[in-house]
Amino acid sequence: MSQTKPPLEILLCAPRGFCAGVDRAIQIVDLALKTFGAPVYVRHEIVHNKYVVESLKAKGAVFVEELDEIPATKQPVIFSAHGVPKSVPAAASEKNFFYLDATCPLVSKVHKEAILHDRRGHEVVLIGHAGHPEVIGTMGQLADNVVKLIETVEDVASFEPNDPDNLAWITQTTLSVDDTASIVEALKARFPNIQGPNKDDICYATTNRQEAVKTVAPRADVMIVVGAPNSSNSKRLREVGERAGCRQSLLLQRAADIDWDSLGDIASVAITAGASAPEILVEEVIEAFSQRYDVTVEVITIANEDMVFNIPRELREAAVAAGVLEDGPKAEPVRSR
Repeated sequence: MSQTKPPLEILLCAPRGFCAGVDRAIQIVDLALKTFGAPVYVRHEIVHNKYVVESLKAKGAVFVEELDEIPATKQPVIFSAHGVPKSVPAAASEKNFFYLDATCPLVSKVHKEAILHDRRGHEVVLIGHAGHPEVIGTMGQLADNVVKLIETVEDVASFEPNDPDNLAWITQTTLSVDDTASIVEALKARFPNIQGPNKDDICYATTNRQEAVKTVAPRADVMIVVGAPNSSNSKRLREVGERAGCRQSLLLQRAADIDWDSLGDIASVAITAGASAPEILVEEVIEAFSQRYDVTVEVITIANEDMVFNIPRELREAAVAAGVLEDGPKAEPVRSR
């Protein structure tokens, strides 16, 4: 006699998963492999997702932490979506590498802001997490110790600028909107003349994914964020789910990581994915639940995304010349799922 599966409502956040910057970075590695053949060298994980990295490795991408690990080569060397300090392209040029920059254009925008503020004589404050590749890349746009890192509201209280009336702030793109707001508020309260970006540095994808979680999390017994443990935007999504009132908010790389016993008696699960997590991993999690529960899925959409970023011109032209890309649209839009 077959046992009846308990009912479970899955609330699927939209948008979720890949953003335009991540999609572009993966496209760059894929297209470079098709155009130039293997190996293609990638400095640092192209995006923070093990599944994506392993998939590209299987196609012939070689991931390194530093340029010194790459032998003399005419093959492409690609910089990750998180951005790099200015010293990295300079070193690549010295080594005569053909390099392609897969830095997300929204991160490049923050780099330009840092440089512009510095040229105008402002002391630059970066709101971000120490050691994150994006933060290292942004701080590395200027000379050592020029950009001052602020991680918490407490850091604002202890910060001693050279000139309190001549400050400017920028932020890491993948932070929690709420966390950044409280730090900016503290900066403005202590330094009323501090200047900020014309438009928020936190990227549209981070904002949309967090808003979707805020909307859905209070309705769910468990919030599952599909993403990597070293992915900043995925970690923030888990925190947002917890703050929004979900009693269990979990960050999991894939379905095999689900601890079924710890879930307890549940009637609803909310699912989202970090900006570097592919949709196939979300489908895998839904399938795992459907094997144990009688699942119904409701998609809750809070925004539609059709942002598109072009791939680098030199790669596009080489791909067209090699016959692996038609000389048509420069990029495919990433639509919300």
